[in-house]
Amino acid sequence: MELWYTERGIVPGLGLSVQVTKVLHEEQTEFQHLAIVDTKIFGRMLWLDNIIMTSIKDEFVYHEMISHVALNTHPNPKKVLVIGGGDGGVIREVIKHPSVEKAILVEIDRRVVETSKQYLPEIACGLDDPRVEVLFEDGIKYAQEHKNEFDIIITDSTDPIGPAVGLFEGSFYKSCYEALKEDGIFVAQTESPYHDAELIPKIQKNIRSLYPITKVYLAHIPTYPGGCWTFTMGSKKYDPEAVDLSNKPTFDTRYYNHEIHKAAFVLPNFVRELINK
Repeated sequence: MELWYTERGIVPGLGLSVQVTKVLHEEQTEFQHLAIVDTKIFGRMLWLDNIIMTSIKDEFVYHEMISHVALNTHPNPKKVLVIGGGDGGVIREVIKHPSVEKAILVEIDRRVVETSKQYLPEIACGLDDPRVEVLFEDGIKYAQEHKNEFDIIITDSTDPIGPAVGLFEGSFYKSCYEALKEDGIFVAQTESPYHDAELIPKIQKNIRSLYPITKVYLAHIPTYPGGCWTFTMGSKKYDPEAVDLSNKPTFDTRYYNHEIHKAAFVLPNFVRELINK
């Protein structure tokens, strides 16, 4: 008998089904339903509240693009805050940068980190690095309480439902702005340009009200609805399209490179229209 998991509800009328070869772990945490499964097509996957968070086959796209674009835009990022991202993929990419002295991960759900370490070691391998501090608390509250501390803040949130709703609100973006140093950079995943046509303009309005430089860029992630995903950067000083990448280090990456860094900001017309509503 074949077993299939279907992601439903995020986009009305759309579902993504994957054939599951084995259910490795399933539980109801304090905050959400958590499952880790092996699949026929995408390898091992993490699901939260019946929504695909990451898979071994394509996780590198998301984690590299949400991390390296900002870190290579800033001339000397030393202290980085990651809000969410308990699987550890963003942290893994952040600590590839030799300038980073401290990376703080604030994850509300301890079980995401613990199960990722157990079942997704390829993704979570950076969480035990001595430069990394993992805190289990509310990222919104943490940002509010730490002013002028960080060079980079990365919001690796789930979709805007459940515990992540507040991570898409203007008050949270303002707290992140205040937690950044005078030349800091903020970056967040900001959903699908195909399926979040109402949400994305609101995000743009909020971030543009804070930062003199606000840019949207794209990556292609097959396990996310629509396959095309947006990231939004707010920068106090540095333009990611104007940065000289010739002296930036290269890393062992599978998606990101210096050419992709530049090309990701070239937007289709429908995305330009969406963000300029």
